[in-house]
Amino acid sequence: MFLGSLLTISHRKPLMCYEKELHNCSKIQNHHYLMIKNRKEYKHTYELPAYLQEKINSKTKKTAPKLETEEEAEDQLIIRTQQPSPADLDTNGNQLVLHDPKIEHNASRALVQRQQHQQFYIPEKPEWHAPWKLMRVIGGHKGWVRSLAVEPENKWFASGSNDNTIKVWDLASGQLKLTLTGHVMTVRDIAISDRHPYMFSCGEDKTVKCWDLERNRVIRDYYGHLSGVYSLDVHPTLDVVVTGSRDSTVRVWDMRTSTGIFTLSGHTQPLTKVKCQATDPQIISTSNDKTIRLWDLAAGKTQTVLTHHKKPIRGLALHPTQYAFATASPDNIKQWKFPEGSFMHNFMPRHEGIINTLSINQDNVMFSGGNNGSLAFFDWNSGHKFQELQTTTMPGSLESEAGIFSSTFDKTGMRLITGEADKSIKIWRENPDATPESDPGIPFDPEQFRDRY
Repeated sequence: MFLGSLLTISHRKPLMCYEKELHNCSKIQNHHYLMIKNRKEYKHTYELPAYLQEKINSKTKKTAPKLETEEEAEDQLIIRTQQPSPADLDTNGNQLVLHDPKIEHNASRALVQRQQHQQFYIPEKPEWHAPWKLMRVIGGHKGWVRSLAVEPENKWFASGSNDNTIKVWDLASGQLKLTLTGHVMTVRDIAISDRHPYMFSCGEDKTVKCWDLERNRVIRDYYGHLSGVYSLDVHPTLDVVVTGSRDSTVRVWDMRTSTGIFTLSGHTQPLTKVKCQATDPQIISTSNDKTIRLWDLAAGKTQTVLTHHKKPIRGLALHPTQYAFATASPDNIKQWKFPEGSFMHNFMPRHEGIINTLSINQDNVMFSGGNNGSLAFFDWNSGHKFQELQTTTMPGSLESEAGIFSSTFDKTGMRLITGEADKSIKIWRENPDATPESDPGIPFDPEQFRDRY
């Protein structure tokens, strides 16, 4: 009896499980049926209309290259994916990605932020430039040469120094023509007007001076800064002088009356460079606070603040013919586009060390001078460094005095003038005998451009 009951129970339990499994199977089948029904019902919502699909297919057949094997097709896909053309980039450096790069259909275009430009874009081979070499060494100052400026007719240039003097030199011969005294502390910057016979200077004595070049004396002083004045520039078309100071302000002055027009505040640390851009018009300023500011000169307020640099910015130069400028800090040198300050690219390989000065000529050669006495020359358009060398100190100077504080090209762009820590002025020029075969320069390596952006 016990055995029979046990058998009955053991047979009933499997039957109940089978019934449950059959019930579950029927539920799954019903669910699957509903999924298929819904897919068919809404099929038109995720498929293109037949006429549009046919149009796209016909266009693809016309424009797509004929590939013989699957391997060629796969290689072509990799090339399209990894190397977009510059035409696929917008003005902000974003990549425009197409589902099919050969189809110019607005519905298939999507904007994707390029987070790692270096993985995709390989620049074209840079233009060849002849190497630069030392032409002349000029001595005369008794302190560091902190500033340089060439007059509009390209006959002479002026230098300002830690010895509190400004010296005027003949550009062709390198002979001293004149020494101007008036500052009681270091002369930090000099600018010469293109439209007036005036030269302007500023120094650590908090003053800005206007020199009459016909009488060789100071005719006007500009007072207002609360600390040393580190940089100045003369506007190319307006009778305006712009100065940047250790007091973290930019001041705009009326050249004729020495009256202050604007005091521009925004930087939080000392100014290092100021420049005027005539077209808009704008003022560009750099600072130890690691920022670049573009100012609206007409309104007297900030237009744009650029925060790309991670270290204090000491170098600033405007391109003489292009609507662009460059800035330098120990992290890298960057190229920008006016008027919004759009970032273009970094210059590679990097110029290691603290960069004090930048200069650009008409032939798209950019120079940078370092605190350690290093000189670097870059192709402006590609950002490639094609030459790097070390300055030579004056006899009797220490190796630690091999530093470059200031630089400028002459008006032709054929001579480079540098002011240095060994109290000397050096003039450099391109080697006229160089050829691409004899002097190819620093090899161009596309892999180095991974940090281009």
